[in-house]
Amino acid sequence: MIKVSVIGGTGYAGQELIRILMRHPEVEVVTVGSRSFAGQKLSDIYRNYEGLTDILCEVANIQEMAEKSDVVFLALPHGLASKLITEDILKQTKIIDLGADFRLKDALIYEEWYNTEHYNKPLLKEAVYGLCEIHRNDIKKARLISNPGCYTTCSILSLAPLIKNNIIDENSIIIDAKSGVTGAGRGAMLDFMYSECNESVKAYKIGEHRHTPEIEQELQLFNGGDFKLLFTPHLVPMNRGILALCYANLKTDITLEDLQDVYRDFYKDEYFVRFTGDKLPETRWVKGSNFCDIGLKIDPRTNRVIVVGAIDNLIKGAAGQAVQNMNICFDLDEKTGIDFITDFPI
Repeated sequence: MIKVSVIGGTGYAGQELIRILMRHPEVEVVTVGSRSFAGQKLSDIYRNYEGLTDILCEVANIQEMAEKSDVVFLALPHGLASKLITEDILKQTKIIDLGADFRLKDALIYEEWYNTEHYNKPLLKEAVYGLCEIHRNDIKKARLISNPGCYTTCSILSLAPLIKNNIIDENSIIIDAKSGVTGAGRGAMLDFMYSECNESVKAYKIGEHRHTPEIEQELQLFNGGDFKLLFTPHLVPMNRGILALCYANLKTDITLEDLQDVYRDFYKDEYFVRFTGDKLPETRWVKGSNFCDIGLKIDPRTNRVIVVGAIDNLIKGAAGQAVQNMNICFDLDEKTGIDFITDFPI
């Protein structure tokens, strides 16, 4: 059995991670770290665990966790992981970080966009960006995996085939994305109260969302370019889900059928990416699953392609992808423990 600890286990992503790990046939959850709920049973905080586990939340001591765990998951706000992870820790256990501290390879870019110091710059070079469909071979050998953001997972997977095959003008990319409110975490904030976000849709952090350089960094790997894209997120009144509409100008004349074949070929061996063709994705068909659904259209009048991607932000956009990374690291079938069929209706 793979012995697992989770730090930050009582946030939305952390709780989802524990829920998945508890049903994983090759995993034993040995420690749940939570400073806010230390000493309380997980089942008293989340009653979906009632009668299923007596595990207590503990104040996280990463050194102790590293000594008794094969892998430690961090589900923490940015700025904390780079203080906790050291070379000594990595000699004892693997780390899968669901936060942002090791996603960006350039520390200056990280500090600019996150407005905080990075406390372990040397490890940035070693950290592997854990987008499984793109970096699988590096993930297999990694000690430190940086789990991608939810918007970025959906956006990168939606656009990668176009850039890899030099089909679009990269500087024309516009990503218009919508997220459910769980993407903001479990903390009590006015903007995410029911009465504040229900019956309303709003754009936020226009031109300054922290996932922007992450998307650019990973997409640029496909052609070595140095392009900039426009990313605008929106908050919609639903619990979970990401829908990303990605627009770009076509460089060449290509039929819809040929473009669909490009996507089918690119993802032909990827279980968790479902190309839906011209049946455009909806969040309800990925909710509760680790799937990323992708569909597309061509607008011949403007010579643009419109790609639509959908994921569950808490699963493929966070906890499910983290477990997918773990499965790769430990040479398990990638689907193990995360082969959920979408919940519907819900």
